[in-house]
This record gives sequence, structure tokens and C-alpha cells, in this order.
Amino acid sequence: MHGWGGSPNSSWIPWLRSSLESKGLEVHALSMPNTDNPTISGWVGYLAQQVGSPDENTYLVGHSMGCQAIIRYLETINRNVGGILLVAGFVSIRSGALNTDAERNTAMPWVSTPIDWAKAKANTANSVFVISDNDPYIDISDAKVLKERLGAKVIVIPGAGHFTAADGYMELHLALNEVMKMAHGD
Repeated sequence: MHGWGGSPNSSWIPWLRSSLESKGLEVHALSMPNTDNPTISGWVGYLAQQVGSPDENTYLVGHSMGCQAIIRYLETINRNVGGILLVAGFVSIRSGALNTDAERNTAMPWVSTPIDWAKAKANTANSVFVISDNDPYIDISDAKVLKERLGAKVIVIPGAGHFTAADGYMELHLALNEVMKMAHGD
């Protein structure tokens, strides 16, 4: 699941899709609605519609705002998914990262609307959070929050920015490895 302003063809997503498919997994790279002005209800509703009935063989991978949508989706279900991989996810936004009122208006509901962390955590057996120490949008302190509230395994990649093509990420081997570990129960 891509992030704000992204698409299923953004950065490392096409590579991950094809890599997972080559390992025999069924993959759906979603094209989220209204990507330039995402809303919680729009993205969580669309994700729920696309997933259908999740189970322990459902793995959700998100980038940036896609991570927020995944966590918020987990609050709405009453069954376990196999795992979640959150790449450059966030619970807050770095001060000064948003330049316009329109950006701030889009982002604010995502960071100010409370999350039922206990419910989200209860609906996944595995969560992995990947963050960079120099992400221009997300402070590394979010890693501690996600570790505490979701029980996430945290992986910090030095100098990776926001894990976009502009940061040099057309492939993300770590994501492939982590999803395969979840899928094989490692």
C-alpha cells in the first residue's frame, strides 16, 4: 500500500510485488483513492473492501501514510492478520515537514485522530517497523511509540530518507525478507 501522493508503481512497490509473486505469494498492490488528499475513512474503507475477509495468511505492507491506514484498518476488524510491515510509517510528523496549509489540513486528521492501539495490536501476530534516521517527515522517536504500542520489531536504516525512489529505493530487500519471515513463521 503506497503512501500519500503515491501509486502502486511508486519506488520499491513494483519490485516487492514481483519478488513476492516469484516466491509464490498472491499480491495486490492497491491504488488508493484520492491519493493527493487522502482521508482516513476513504483509505481505511477502501482497504477493508479490497482485503475482504483477512486471515492469518494476510500480510499488509505499507509505506508512509499507507502504514497509518493499515494500523487504522486493524482497529476495525475482529480477526488476526498474519503480519504487517510498516515502512516509514508515522504517528507524528516532523515539525516543519509540511509546507502548505493544504498539506497540514490533509495530514492533521491522520496524526490527531486517536488510534485504539490495543485493538490494532490484538489483530496481528507480527509487526515490523522500518524507519530511517534521516527521514525528512518522520522523527525516529516514532519507532519507540510503535514498538511500545504495537509490539513492533523496529529496524533502523541509516541514511535512507523516506524510502522513496528519490532516496534511491527502487528495491527494498529488507521488506521482502521480513514478509517472507512472517509468511514462514520465522
